[in-house]
Amino acid sequence: MNDMRRLLKYMGSYKKDMVLGGVLVLIETCFELFIPIMIADLIDTGVANHDIHYIYIKGIQMILCAGAALFTGLLYARYAARAAYGWGAKLREAEYAKVQQYAFSNLDHFAASSLVTRMTTDITVIQNMVCAGFRPVTRGPSLLVMGVLLSFWMNARLAIVFLVCIPVLALILYWIVSKVAPMYTRLQQIMDRLNHVVQEGLTGIRAVKAFVRDEYEEDKFAKVNTDLTASSEKTFHYAVLNLPAFQAVMYLAIVLIMWFGGNMILTSGLKVGDLTGFLSYVMQVMNSLMMIANVFLLLTRSLASAHRIVEVLDERIILASPQNGRKEVPDGRIDFEDVSFKYHENAKEYALSKVVLHILPGQTVGILGGTGASKTTLVQLIPRLYDTTCGSIKVGGHDVREYDLAALRRAVGIILQKNILFSGTVRENLLWGNPDASDEEVWNACKAACADEFLEKLPDGLDTMLEQGGGNLSGGQKQRLCIARALLGKPRILIFDDSTSAVDTATERKIREALAGYPHITKIIIAQRITSVMNTDQIIIMDDGRIHAIGTHTQLLANDSIYQEIYASQMKGGDEDGFQTV
Repeated sequence: MNDMRRLLKYMGSYKKDMVLGGVLVLIETCFELFIPIMIADLIDTGVANHDIHYIYIKGIQMILCAGAALFTGLLYARYAARAAYGWGAKLREAEYAKVQQYAFSNLDHFAASSLVTRMTTDITVIQNMVCAGFRPVTRGPSLLVMGVLLSFWMNARLAIVFLVCIPVLALILYWIVSKVAPMYTRLQQIMDRLNHVVQEGLTGIRAVKAFVRDEYEEDKFAKVNTDLTASSEKTFHYAVLNLPAFQAVMYLAIVLIMWFGGNMILTSGLKVGDLTGFLSYVMQVMNSLMMIANVFLLLTRSLASAHRIVEVLDERIILASPQNGRKEVPDGRIDFEDVSFKYHENAKEYALSKVVLHILPGQTVGILGGTGASKTTLVQLIPRLYDTTCGSIKVGGHDVREYDLAALRRAVGIILQKNILFSGTVRENLLWGNPDASDEEVWNACKAACADEFLEKLPDGLDTMLEQGGGNLSGGQKQRLCIARALLGKPRILIFDDSTSAVDTATERKIREALAGYPHITKIIIAQRITSVMNTDQIIIMDDGRIHAIGTHTQLLANDSIYQEIYASQMKGGDEDGFQTV
């Protein structure tokens, strides 16, 4: 319940709608509870005395009460819907805003499919709890209390039946809830897995088609879908037991009341109208108990979802801007001072170990190394996407932890290994780098990235619509747009994380030549091709999370065995553009 109370804080102005809805339900209940008393009077006075006028008066009163109950019920539905869906919208906004604050290390705690489930399915469960459960949770207890009191007022001896039935129903409900509660948590976890399989399959659908793995993907989906079906069947198998159990107890109570009430009528201890009205209260009390039981089941499921939502909202942000953090990065100088890093505190080995590195402003630096050498890890520490485990990193002469995060990351442009473009126009994607950039600045950045070569051929140019992820562009075109986007931000440091791998060597050379026209920018180039880095100011060779060697192309070619091996395997008599020499 603490999780639910925590989420209620996000209801905001919708609390008024919730309170008003509760008041309307109480008013509706009062109108409905008057009707059995009127029925008893109608039978015992109007029917017994053949008083048609009295019967009409009571009938009109009953119609008015029923109409008033209907009207307040409709009003409740309006306010409850506003409260439920408004609250859901607030929770989704809060979750999404929280995820935007996450550092990379926070995102490592949640799978993307799980976050999607927590923002959609789990919040829908909360909304359904309000829509379907708020009315009975307000109406049920009031009907129960008032119905029992009025039943004792009408006939205390018959009302003793409630004292027997209610504990039996409470025990049944307790057993069902204790059985179902852990099942709901598992059900949501399987939903996470289902979303993961769907997301992975649809994202990689082209690879699935290319490798003819349709049946494999279908089998993988069928397995998790079967798990979800089995879990749902088992969960709801127990959840629906409350209905037959409550109906059995209710009908047993009616039989007992009819038996004892009939005997009391024969001995003139009870009137027929009182027994009829009493049976109405029995139905209302039993229905209220069934409502409360259903609410408990809804609440049990919603508590499991509430806990998952709270996990997202309460995730401690590992990286945050310091108070009064520096807003300006003086230059592109970078200093690694005995830096070690591991992704998890409990990891046995460091991803980076004792890195000492100094890069001067405006330098162009290349980084080479085998797969798993931690090249990407190294550069992710510069814009503080992760924090160092040991040692410190300075940018512009100041520790990166002294900077405001937004200011630091604006000053460090990074073109990621995986090119990310969003649905929308080319222009909208490029303006991520600088929302205030003019068309001239946009085209200059595109020319530097050699993106103008294909943009000018597109019918709508910068206004060409991109599919999700830039699916209507080739890999090389996406890489060039990402480079242009980074250049638009006018960074102090520009990091290329193997971001020209899909570009031909001639185009890559043009990009390198264009980047030479930005002498104020420090450029770090992670590459697999030696031609991408051989003309840089210095080349860093990484091996197993450590810096193996640093030097120029000439120095490393003369003295370093790893560089010599890479050079020999890639060049083989070719020139710097990869063309064979004769």
